[in-house]
Amino acid sequence: MSSWSDYIPKVLKFEKTLGQDGKAVNLIDDYNKMYSHGAESEQDRFLRESEKGKDMVSDFYNLVSDFYEWGWAQSFHFAVIQKGEPFEASLQRYEYMLPYRLGVERDQHLIDLGCGIGGPLRNIARFARCKVTGVTISNYQVERGNQLNRELNLQDRCKIVHGDFLNLPFEDETFDGAYTIEATCHTMEKTKVYSEAYRVIKPGCCFAGYEWCVTDKYDPQNKEHREAKFAVEVGNGLPDTATFDQVIQSLKEAGFEVLDYYDASKYSELPWYYPLKAGFSIKGFRHTRVGHYFTHITVSALEKLGIVPKGSTEVSKMLVKAAQDLVRAGELGIYIPMFFFLARKPEKPKA
Repeated sequence: MSSWSDYIPKVLKFEKTLGQDGKAVNLIDDYNKMYSHGAESEQDRFLRESEKGKDMVSDFYNLVSDFYEWGWAQSFHFAVIQKGEPFEASLQRYEYMLPYRLGVERDQHLIDLGCGIGGPLRNIARFARCKVTGVTISNYQVERGNQLNRELNLQDRCKIVHGDFLNLPFEDETFDGAYTIEATCHTMEKTKVYSEAYRVIKPGCCFAGYEWCVTDKYDPQNKEHREAKFAVEVGNGLPDTATFDQVIQSLKEAGFEVLDYYDASKYSELPWYYPLKAGFSIKGFRHTRVGHYFTHITVSALEKLGIVPKGSTEVSKMLVKAAQDLVRAGELGIYIPMFFFLARKPEKPKA
């Protein structure tokens, strides 16, 4: 039988140290300083791309991972959604598109850049009967993800390691393909991260992914657009946001042959931000708008009672606002989290 404690994220049960003794409050304060001078600040943008900025992204995900897992899914991403389709089914289909387009064969080895706690890599490994190694900058995600791999008896096919996708801890030509799902948005060094994917996959193999991007409707001269874009970046630990053209150009600069690219949101029958805006739903209550507020109120009450760590409410409040800001940018039509690309590393010339 479920207890009341099953309905709050694990982070609030003192199973992690970051939230204890008010440390979360200090981390959030430090995080907010990276965005404190507004959307136009080159100083803040430089800080977000620095080593300190990378550390803050790691701290950000150490704090929010359990909230994401509890309130969304083990897959920390959006999806193309069809009417009447269960949310979990849309997430899985979105993931399955990647091994399908990569042309993965049984027992081949893929790398997942920015894998979170590994929801997608576990689904992909089972679907394509392949092996997947994931890389994340968050130590907590490594711990939690490998725990889930063991619980599902997938440790022989799925592994998560700590590392920076700008400097992957693997030898050249190790993998049979690479993918990223809404993760490399955390750097504007697109050519560098794509070059690392290029380096570690074998010649003739492919790299596919979904990128967060501003759309062609985004007008940098429009104040409302600038503010909406910046709010998304603040709420999701992003240094800046790329355009479609920047993504494609960076793939080419990394050495890839670009085979395909498109705005995947155009194939969604419901808006990509629909789960964040949806009303009451018993089945998917926790990731609805009502569910967000219920969680926030519950967390706030438990913190006041001393049951959960200090700072838990601040984390919850930050994520509620992040959801609102994503909806706003989506409704303006200036932002998507699903610009799809497929690129191939050329074969080596025959001697």
